[in-house]
Amino acid sequence: MSKQDLPADNLSFWEHLDALRSCLIKIVAAVTISGVMAFFMKDQLFGIVLAPSHGDFLTYRLLGAEPFTLHLINTGLTEQFMIHLKVAAIAGIAVASPYIIYVLFRFISPALYANERKASVKAVLSGYVMFIIGMAVNYFLIFPLTVRFLGTYQVSTDIDNMLTVSSYIDTFMMMTLTFGIMFELPVVCWVLAVMGLLRPEWMRHFRRHAIVAILIVAAAITPTSDIFTLTIVSLPICLLYEASIFIVSMTKS
Repeated sequence: MSKQDLPADNLSFWEHLDALRSCLIKIVAAVTISGVMAFFMKDQLFGIVLAPSHGDFLTYRLLGAEPFTLHLINTGLTEQFMIHLKVAAIAGIAVASPYIIYVLFRFISPALYANERKASVKAVLSGYVMFIIGMAVNYFLIFPLTVRFLGTYQVSTDIDNMLTVSSYIDTFMMMTLTFGIMFELPVVCWVLAVMGLLRPEWMRHFRRHAIVAILIVAAAITPTSDIFTLTIVSLPICLLYEASIFIVSMTKS
């Protein structure tokens, strides 16, 4: 039996530290392998990342949108290579995330009671699924609409839009992470409800305050200050808040 398989109470401080070191090594190895694979799959990786910049993207076809052209340019000598490294590293973390969660949970779970372990599994799995859904909503809906509106917006026909690839990638990554986190709202509310720290009556009473707070947060996290982007970012969060009220109500019933 390995040290990691021993009951938590039977491990000394140094054995706990050794188990943590082993977990971190496994996580770094998994992320490194995934990141290297993503780096060498450049065409497939950037085919996915840059797809919303093309007029024939799935979302545009389903909405029947008119074709458009978005020109991305590079302005730095090392910029494209650094972007390649950054995107590959983030893709490596994303691909390895299920294994990372498994390793971390396996390290922590011996310290939990059976009922705590069961609730933790539900919370972790729910949180992971909601994070993936949030990223998917951004990729297939929010980000394409943002790209199409802002990438083709002109104050005059004398001015052509030529966006830098770094601007595109940074906006894409920021919005993807933001929506992944925002979609954790129902899970967080459920956990608070289970702990007895949140009631549906409170959420309904402070609905107007929550909407104002959502608008402020949406204005802070959006890459631009236009009303279009603010609306498409805040609307899903408002819907998540309403869904959270329902979940908390079911939890307390």
